[in-house]
Amino acid sequence: MALHENRLLRHTVKFRPLQVLRTEEISPCMRRVIVGGEALEGFDSPSPDDHVKLFFPNAEGQFVVPTMTPEGPRYPEGQTPSPSRDYTPRWWDLETNELALDFVMHGDGLASTWAANAQPGDAIAVGGPRGSHMTADDFDTYVLIGDETALPAIGRWLETLPDGANADVYIEIPESGDRQELPEDDRIRVSWLERNGFDAASSTLLEDVLTDFEEPDGDTFYWIAAESRRARMMRKYIEGHLGVPKDWIRSTGYWKAHGSEHHDD
Repeated sequence: MALHENRLLRHTVKFRPLQVLRTEEISPCMRRVIVGGEALEGFDSPSPDDHVKLFFPNAEGQFVVPTMTPEGPRYPEGQTPSPSRDYTPRWWDLETNELALDFVMHGDGLASTWAANAQPGDAIAVGGPRGSHMTADDFDTYVLIGDETALPAIGRWLETLPDGANADVYIEIPESGDRQELPEDDRIRVSWLERNGFDAASSTLLEDVLTDFEEPDGDTFYWIAAESRRARMMRKYIEGHLGVPKDWIRSTGYWKAHGSEHHDD
């Protein structure tokens, strides 16, 4: 029987001043912002669901980022820290010093507002990743469950799917136009679930999949990323009703219905 050894990699955190190079409209609900600069040298993101911290200008228009200490990040005294949000790197290219970040265009949140208005030359600071959760590569099947905020990580999961493994993917999106091109072959099965105007926080499309779920043969790893409460409840269902070992599940709240904008680990 395979060992399925998941592990956590710790990284030396660097804070990188970068600037917007260009933007791309990925779908009606998602905009890609490609940032870059010489400070990207040495960047790495080993796990598909890594996140980096994006730092935006503070109220004075300045970038005030922390320094890492043994006690954790520490900001300069007497200065207003830059607001920050966590995002998954979609891809990066160290030959061109480019990093792609995908933003869901929803509401008037800090990050989505910045992305909607981003122009070449705009400044941003990027920190991390601080750590990478490395999922064992010897599972038979990887079940990926998420809403539109999970698409960057799901894309990376499928691009790095271990040889010989299968993937069952369930993605909840606002409408059919928000589908994206993802790797698909005879090992990968992608199901798109469209809310069509229904509220993302109270939708049950992903939960309904689990209610009628037929577990794949062999050992299966479950990865979940969605609204915080929903992700937590889906994890409990998989662990309690399907009897899946807790180490075979990774669940992350990528946003809160009434709280922070993105990534709530």
